[in-house]
Amino acid sequence: MRFGKYHGLGNDFLVVDLRDASPDDAAAAQDPRTVAALCDRQFGVGGDGVLAVLPASGADARMRVLNSDGSEAEMCGNGIRCVAKYLYDRGGVHKDAIAIETGAGRLVCDVHTRASSASSGGNALVDTVTVAMGAPRLTRAEIPMTGPAGERCIEQPLEVADTTLAITAVSMGNPHAITFVGSRSEARQLAETIGRAVETHAAFPRKTNAEFAHLSGRREIELVVWERGCGITLACGTGACATTVAAVLTGRATEGDEVVVRLPGGPLAITVAKGLTGVAMRGPAQFVFDGELDPRAVAARPA
Repeated sequence: MRFGKYHGLGNDFLVVDLRDASPDDAAAAQDPRTVAALCDRQFGVGGDGVLAVLPASGADARMRVLNSDGSEAEMCGNGIRCVAKYLYDRGGVHKDAIAIETGAGRLVCDVHTRASSASSGGNALVDTVTVAMGAPRLTRAEIPMTGPAGERCIEQPLEVADTTLAITAVSMGNPHAITFVGSRSEARQLAETIGRAVETHAAFPRKTNAEFAHLSGRREIELVVWERGCGITLACGTGACATTVAAVLTGRATEGDEVVVRLPGGPLAITVAKGLTGVAMRGPAQFVFDGELDPRAVAARPA
């Protein structure tokens, strides 16, 4: 199995192109035990997840997001930028607007290129990607979250590990629970101490990503994310989108304004359209290296 290592602001992935793979090889590469072994940073390649690139009808490709623990996520904002870069640079989809099917629906990625070095042929390569993330889902049924199906959860109390959080729940195709706090250090401390407890809280039947955000300006948010199935990561694209939506819902940000969301790995630019009709995310995607391995051999390593 060949793979490419990519990252978006330090949120790192193994991108595996399975569009022409045999059914057995495709199944082996996506087996939860294999994924967990590949993502192990001591005994495997290391990564926050595996991004399987699969055939699609009605889109240029389909992306399947497999977390580092082997579980599946509906969507990954940093991951989709990496897949768009792979498809444009090396995957035979040389288009300015690349459509990718995800668990959150069909999303279109506008790629922005830069000239590469002469040693790599001088061809333009993708530098940043703007993703039309679609409209946020805001009702408890859509997130999903317990409680009245048609109700929104905006700054509602959530009891977690002897702490009461005021959370706003948003789905960007995957669930998020956002809490605004008083400082960046408090955001980090809460992510480290109660992030897992928020992820697994009974209010979220499919678990949730947990965002701890500090508003440092009307158009600037500092954010730490505990990702479902991964733990704290350097960046989370859907989390940045969901947090900006939550900022708009709570009067902390304004529709139509570009908001810079600063994550530990770097900034993303997020714009929530007027009327909450859509969210745009702009950020980088970077290639790191290529590799080749036998996924069955990696998964067979003794515990």
